[in-house]
Amino acid sequence: MGVVIVVVIGLIAGLILSVASIVFAVPVNETAEAIVGVLPGANCGACGFAGCSGYAEALAAGTAEVGLCSPGGPDVAAECAEILGVSAGSMEKKVAVIQCAGTCDVVDQKLDYHGIDTCQAVSLMFGGDSACQYGCLGHGDCAAVCPENAITICNGLATVNEDLCVGCGLCAKACPKNVIIVVPQKFNQHVRCLNKDKGAETRKTCKVGCIGCMKCQKECEAGAITVTNFNATIDYDKCTNCGHCKEVCPVHAIV
Repeated sequence: MGVVIVVVIGLIAGLILSVASIVFAVPVNETAEAIVGVLPGANCGACGFAGCSGYAEALAAGTAEVGLCSPGGPDVAAECAEILGVSAGSMEKKVAVIQCAGTCDVVDQKLDYHGIDTCQAVSLMFGGDSACQYGCLGHGDCAAVCPENAITICNGLATVNEDLCVGCGLCAKACPKNVIIVVPQKFNQHVRCLNKDKGAETRKTCKVGCIGCMKCQKECEAGAITVTNFNATIDYDKCTNCGHCKEVCPVHAIV
């Protein structure tokens, strides 16, 4: 009798689970699943969505553009376009740029730090061990998260190997000082400084810091450079890649 009762309970439970699996089944978007299969799986968010699955669903729904996946590059864009039956269009390679040139040779240190060797940790100690409160701390948080090993720390400053960089932006998210941006690789000039102090104060801490002299802004015929709070900023949507800003910068903050 006991065996019969157990068998009956098992059959009833199985029937309930079978009905539940049908009633509560989540519809599978086969197009989105196919796109997820060709995406690199970095889940970096460079596309503007919460991971590869979020981007795949948006592509399948027609609410996102093909070619937003920087790590995947043109090859992945072409595969996604083939699945969707649309044109892949053109895709620019993007790379990470360190908005700082403050190596140990040109910037002073304000304290001798001994502790957890990360930028996040050292930044909690009076903003970091560098005399410049705006620059790269050089403890390698960006290098630690880079899936392509495209970032190294050289002489106290993060350096990007553009041949290896896929523009995923994980390094930018890891930097506590927000000195890393991701831009199209075609541009040959970048402001390597975020210092917003007056020129005289900047020169006290860094030999190559932007002093807000406005020579680059005056020289730029495209109006792509503006100086705000004693710091120059390039609008890459307007930049013509002429390089005149580099030529006139007296402290070589634009390289």
